[in-house]
Amino acid sequence: MFSLSVFHYSVVPGKKTLWNWVSYLEEERMPAAPLKLFKEYQSFPQTRNGFKVGMKLEGLDPGHPSLFCVLTIAEVIGYRMRLHFDGYSEYYDFWVNADSPDIHPVGWCEKTGHKLLSPKGYKEGEFNWVLYLKNCKAQAAPKNLFKTFSTPVTPSGFRMGMKLEAVDKKNPSLMCVATIADTLDNRLLIHFDNWDESYDYWCDASSPYIRPVGYCQETGTPLTTPPGMLKAGLCFLLQSEDLQALSPRPAHGFQVNMKLEAVDRRNPMLIRVATIAEKEDHRIKIHFDGWDHSYDFWVDADSPDIHPVGWCAKTGHTLQLPLGEADDVIPLAGQGCPTPGCQGIGHVRGPRYGTHYTLVGCPYSEVNLNREGSLQDRLSGEKPSPSNKFTLQQALHQSVFMPSLSSSPTHRLHLCWEQHCRLLPEVSGLTARSVAKWTVEEVASFVQRLPGCKEQASVFREEQIDGEAFLLLNQADIVKILSIKLGPALKIYNAILMFKSAEED
Repeated sequence: MFSLSVFHYSVVPGKKTLWNWVSYLEEERMPAAPLKLFKEYQSFPQTRNGFKVGMKLEGLDPGHPSLFCVLTIAEVIGYRMRLHFDGYSEYYDFWVNADSPDIHPVGWCEKTGHKLLSPKGYKEGEFNWVLYLKNCKAQAAPKNLFKTFSTPVTPSGFRMGMKLEAVDKKNPSLMCVATIADTLDNRLLIHFDNWDESYDYWCDASSPYIRPVGYCQETGTPLTTPPGMLKAGLCFLLQSEDLQALSPRPAHGFQVNMKLEAVDRRNPMLIRVATIAEKEDHRIKIHFDGWDHSYDFWVDADSPDIHPVGWCAKTGHTLQLPLGEADDVIPLAGQGCPTPGCQGIGHVRGPRYGTHYTLVGCPYSEVNLNREGSLQDRLSGEKPSPSNKFTLQQALHQSVFMPSLSSSPTHRLHLCWEQHCRLLPEVSGLTARSVAKWTVEEVASFVQRLPGCKEQASVFREEQIDGEAFLLLNQADIVKILSIKLGPALKIYNAILMFKSAEED
């Protein structure tokens, strides 16, 4: 059994606090969720994560669950990894565990008869894995890294095209007419008749969200019929008695006040200390310790994003510790995110940016608290535009293609404000909070006013860099990505540092 006495360090800048689960559970007088309540894929992995950045594979698109896509591993943290859709912006990157059933080795789609969606720019039928890997000088993820669980095959009673009644997981109060659109091992792809695929979801055969045809009529539950179709006109291909294999699982054993570790839904790169605040038969409400209850959210009890205490230490993943009084202090203007408790990690626009300095970019700010995905559909052909501003080109961020470049400085420099203001009077009176609201033209105009940087202003116009993207630049970005000479680059970067260090009057 893994020891819970392993120490974690506080992530609060300038403060090193030792913390471990044993002491915390004693202090809180609350139990850890028992290991037996977790599924195999939620519990401690038996092997290390062998996936590496740059490896390519095939996998499901979370936004389009019926689609299998070409993916690249963009980041690896412990037993988790961030996956990137080849040919698309990193806005759409997403996180999975290394043992996710949603990822497969190169060639899996061809072998199993599933259609593989080619990277953007390829015409249908012209994609070839061998040539693609050669052109990209990339490695296919080895087959032995993919997890095979000890789960039974799909029960014989289920076939593609069969009808049933299923809960709409985006609107859990609705029970709708649905079809089995695909089967994979012990899992079924549920599609709601006459609805688009964004509502589809995968579940196992014992899911509490699926019921045989006639269930709603027998129990008096309202049935939502397909749009444009009258109930009298429904013709089901499968009757209740044909789904004898449909045996929903019993309720989970999680209890209120049990402790666990959970992925932060608003900032999926993070895993936090959490408590079960409420429970239903098949769901639990997650509360992050020290945070306001407005951040609580419901997850399925079998979600791959919840883990037993000690999971992070076991797998080598940083655990975000409970917030304390010191974390509630609002930083000085320009020196960090103004949201209490937020350390400026992550961004509401997704993985494209690793940090933020303003409420607009904060995943936890009130303006973004109840905001659903602000991105345009990845396959709609439109650029994502969460605001009216443009943002930095795709290359400007931590990326699998340029992993050595960081989208944010690794440390803050101590600046002598008066001395630097004499050298760069253009920054006087400006703070990061005000700069973050600049348009592309305002950024270019500012750069143009810096001594010796007049010619460089055009670069910022061409790359459509707005104020928020401007603040995310570091010296390496300016020199290597924007191809600006070292002299002007230093002046621009110093100005950015001064914005972040400025105190509002």
